[in-house]
Amino acid sequence: MLLKLAWRNIWRNKRRSLLTLAAVVFASLMAIAMRGIQLGTFALNIKTVVELFSGYMQIQENGYHDNPSLNKSFIVDQSMISSLQNTKGILGFAPRLYADGLISYKNESRGTAIFAIDPDKESLVTNFMQNVDRGKFFTSDSSHEVVLGSQLLENLKAKIGDNVIILAQGFDGTLGNQKYKIVGTVKLGVQGMEAATVFMGIKSAQSLLGMGNRVNAIAIKVHNINQLKKVKKSLIQVIHDPNLSVLLWNNVNPGLQQMLEFSSVRGIIFLGILFVIVAFGILNTVLMSVTERFREFGVVLSIGMPQIKLTYLVYIETLLLTLFGLLLGNLLGFVLNSYIVDHPIMFGGEMKKMYESYHFLPQAQSSTDFKIFLYVSLAIILISLFACIYPAHKVYKLEPLKGIRHT
Repeated sequence: MLLKLAWRNIWRNKRRSLLTLAAVVFASLMAIAMRGIQLGTFALNIKTVVELFSGYMQIQENGYHDNPSLNKSFIVDQSMISSLQNTKGILGFAPRLYADGLISYKNESRGTAIFAIDPDKESLVTNFMQNVDRGKFFTSDSSHEVVLGSQLLENLKAKIGDNVIILAQGFDGTLGNQKYKIVGTVKLGVQGMEAATVFMGIKSAQSLLGMGNRVNAIAIKVHNINQLKKVKKSLIQVIHDPNLSVLLWNNVNPGLQQMLEFSSVRGIIFLGILFVIVAFGILNTVLMSVTERFREFGVVLSIGMPQIKLTYLVYIETLLLTLFGLLLGNLLGFVLNSYIVDHPIMFGGEMKKMYESYHFLPQAQSSTDFKIFLYVSLAIILISLFACIYPAHKVYKLEPLKGIRHT
């Protein structure tokens, strides 16, 4: 009976009900579209950054990330290689060696970070080797060839084809030095790295540093970023080495994680403001609807209807309007988000140049993740029910005689 009464009461004033319905539809559509674009763009940026250099996850010696040292290294044996190859979800892995050193050319010397890689394996995990600015990237992990950050080459006043000397403290504490030929430069979108980074083959670096077959990290690429925790759990079970840790991209690159969290908070605050506006709109509609029916309520109360049932009636009316609005809003939101997924919003002009300088794709992507629709719908339902508290309270406290006399 209450459901039937609620449905009839909704359409007694069609204009007001349709305006409320439109407000819910607009709020849900905007919230779903905004959150979809935000999360879709986050996912795109994460993919771009982790595939540029860090990888989706890394295997490191315990404590290496907090306090890097050549002593915190490990040997990549055949057992570990087999474990990585047989772990479901892993597309590729690449051993790495990191060290600090001094690079010199004629009278110029600069402190530098040495990143040693295996180019064949690295190409399966990251794509920074595609960002060659001048020259080429070395193809052998044992050649005496190096690739510099573009700014470092300028600081050394050198050019492609020149020979440089790299001096570094080895694994055993002794100083090693070797001559290398500059074959190219890269642009990584990070000024600090471009001014102080040298890439060389991992076997060449192991020889320079006296590391043998030891490495500092193994960067890993997975098939699906949503399976990271599952892949991490599988790796921990098969590695069988308590001295090694498996770190996800957000542990390896906490700066990116903090930036995304900050942007997410800003988006949530904006959605909160939108929801508050909708809540006041619903409150106004429900309050007007309740107030103009005080005489009816007084009559039904006088013939014996419990006040709690009238309170339920107010909530049912609001819930019906909200659910219909959400149904339409979710449908339109899904259509809009799906369209943006297939047709990303492309940036142009200065915005495009800025994005490309940091090696981000100059576009905004969206997402049709079910959680977006679920959380937005739950938020609007809760806000709608919260907005009904005051009108429902007035109905609950209404006395039959006062209601009948209300004009």
